[in-house]
This record gives sequence, structure tokens and C-alpha cells, in this order.
Amino acid sequence: MQVSAVPVNTYATLREIESRLKSIKNIEKITNTMKIVASTKLSRAQRAMFESRNYGETSNEIYTKAETTSPEEGKKLIIVSSSDKGLCGGIHSQISKAVRSKLASEPDADLVVLGDKAKTQLARLYANNIVLSFNQIGKEIPTFTEAMAITDQIFKLGTTYDSIEIFYNKFKSGISFEPTSVPAFTETQLKESPNFSAYEIEEDVLADLTEFSLANAIFWALAEGHACEQSARRSAMDNASKNAGDMIGKYSILYNRTRQAVITNELVDIITGASSLE
Repeated sequence: MQVSAVPVNTYATLREIESRLKSIKNIEKITNTMKIVASTKLSRAQRAMFESRNYGETSNEIYTKAETTSPEEGKKLIIVSSSDKGLCGGIHSQISKAVRSKLASEPDADLVVLGDKAKTQLARLYANNIVLSFNQIGKEIPTFTEAMAITDQIFKLGTTYDSIEIFYNKFKSGISFEPTSVPAFTETQLKESPNFSAYEIEEDVLADLTEFSLANAIFWALAEGHACEQSARRSAMDNASKNAGDMIGKYSILYNRTRQAVITNELVDIITGASSLE
């Protein structure tokens, strides 16, 4: 009597494929849910972004009309606007790349990093440049209160900076963003502006104006970055869901073929055994 042997690992492979297929379906559910959540948050983030943009542009008008500029030399501070959350494509990598490019030409600049993602990436090469960092960034829509608290901590450093530059991701559309930087001017720079004499500002008010303008700029950067993050996360989760759908289709075909092969082998065994008894 001759019986064809069925490979033992065929059934194990079938169970593995079934388990993997189930895991991919669960992942697809998670990515679809995250996409929906990001889409909901994006509309609110965009409203906050437009409001902060109005505040920031209005605050910068005084410096534009006074023709304020930043000096090329001197102590420089770079503020990096990021967040703590991932799963949003290369949004954090791009802003870190822009900052690294800036630090390559100005290696002595101090860094204030908002968010753990950018801090982790920048600390690999420029850990000694980081003088202040903040976490718990990006969980909710940024507020001016948060920006003011960050500004207070920067002023408490006690360091006099000749120029300040803020790096953030600028929202361009629902599917694109661009790493951008804006200057934040100091009290001394405003006083030395060519058209500063057109304004009648008292000394104590001038110091408050400088701090308020920096807080406005940080608020603008945080709000723009938050909108970019939600947009990037929505796109990333959409792509992940599509990839999961493609994998589900491929594994379903593989599962059905493997299952059919197992059934065919079992039928061959039965027929061969029955034939041997005749």
C-alpha cells in the first residue's frame, strides 16, 4: 500500500497566513480610525492656524514699517517648533534637516526645541547647543498662553541674543508643507531701526512689546506646525490603510490557494487509500 505524504508544515503555514491576515485587518482598522481622527482635528487646527497667522502678521507690521533687520554677527538663538507625536510622515525629519543645515553654517547658535521628536533628532549631533527644551507639545491645539509660558522661560535664561530665528513647518495645502523660518527681533534691534523715530514708545512698553512679539511668533509657529502635523498624519494613515488593503488582497489570495492545496492533498490521500483497498 502506497500513501502520498502531506507535508506537515502545510497546515502550520495555513495557520500562519490566517494569523497574519487577521493582524493586517486589525492594523487597517486602526489606521482608518487614525485617519478619521486626524481629519476631524485638521479642520479645527486650520481655524486656529489662520487666527494665529493674523496675530503674527499684524505683530510683525511694526518691524516691517520700522525696517528692522537682524545682524549677521553675534550670539544667535534658534527656536525649533515640533511636537511629541509621530506617525505623521517625514514632518519632523524635514524641520530637523533644515535646522541642521542652518547649524552647519552657525555651529555656535543656541537651540530651544519645542517637542521631543525634533529634540531626539537634533541631540544626536548638537546636544551641547540645546539650552532649553519643552515636551507635551502637539497633544492639543496650541494656545497663546502656552506660547507666553515658553517665552517667559526663554527670557529667564538670562542670555542676551543678537538675533533670534524660529523654524517651523509652514502649512501650504492639505497635502503639502514647507520648513520655513521667521526672524524674531530684540529690543535693541527695534531701537536701531531706521524708521524707529516714527513711533513714540516708552522704554518699559518697548520691553513688553518685544516679549509679546516673540510670544506671537512662537504661537504662530506652533499653530502652523500643528496643522501641518494633522495634515501629514491624515495622509500617512491614508497611505497606510491603502497599503494594508493591498496586503489583505494578496494574503487572501495566498490563503485561498494554500487552503485549496491542502484540501486537494487530503482528497488525493482519501482516493489513494480507497483505491488500495480494492
